[in-house]
Amino acid sequence: MADAGSNPSVDISPISPIERRNSLEKHLQTRPDLKDLKDRNILLDTNAAPSLQSKAQELERQRATDSLKKGLGRRPEREELIERNILPDSNAAPAIQGQQKELQRHMRANSLEQKLQSRPKPEDLVKEGILEANEEATQG
Repeated sequence: MADAGSNPSVDISPISPIERRNSLEKHLQTRPDLKDLKDRNILLDTNAAPSLQSKAQELERQRATDSLKKGLGRRPEREELIERNILPDSNAAPAIQGQQKELQRHMRANSLEQKLQSRPKPEDLVKEGILEANEEATQG
């Protein structure tokens, strides 16, 4: 073990009792308050005795674990979520599922547009006897 005298950054000179008291008072004045320590989870926010605090914390963690297990046990299967349209029926990576959905929407729009363009005109339907001439005026 290294000698304290060999390390120049360690001050081994004696401190007078007055300096010690002043230093202690200064540190006590800048000490964080109890609420701050509880907010930063340094101290537990509990009224339990210190000897019981660890058990209380362990019981709380166990309660949370049990609650999560119970919730996960009631969780629907992936197939059910797909059937209910909660999850997309896709094997793509989640990062590109949005782009995949957008592409599918554009493909459906293009397909619909092509089908509308190849749709027969009302005059052709009248000639083929599918549509009557008076229906053409109400639908056209």
